[in-house]
Amino acid sequence: MSMHPLQFFKCLSDDTRLKSILIISELKEVCVCDLMAGLELDQPKVSRHLAALRKCNILRDERRGKWVYYSLHEDLPEWARQVIRQTAEENQIYFSEALKKLMASKQNDLTC
Repeated sequence: MSMHPLQFFKCLSDDTRLKSILIISELKEVCVCDLMAGLELDQPKVSRHLAALRKCNILRDERRGKWVYYSLHEDLPEWARQVIRQTAEENQIYFSEALKKLMASKQNDLTC
């Protein structure tokens, strides 16, 4: 799959989408309800942003029962994976609070 850099960066140019991608890159896979807890946003807003990232071919989704799980698209070019990986490594403070909230809600069985 070829991806134009402009398309890639436009897709990530929103706070919710960027934090979602960074969290997904850290955890490898998340459910909508995980991101709702971490980002403290309602389901329609989270789902809308995830749909945009899926449309950009950055994410893929997989339905399991009533839940939909998201992960990085297997055909994402290596340069794009490196940008995501390096952004996550160098900017933990940017999304660490959301990640903590997500993990706390998972520990308390409040998510999927």
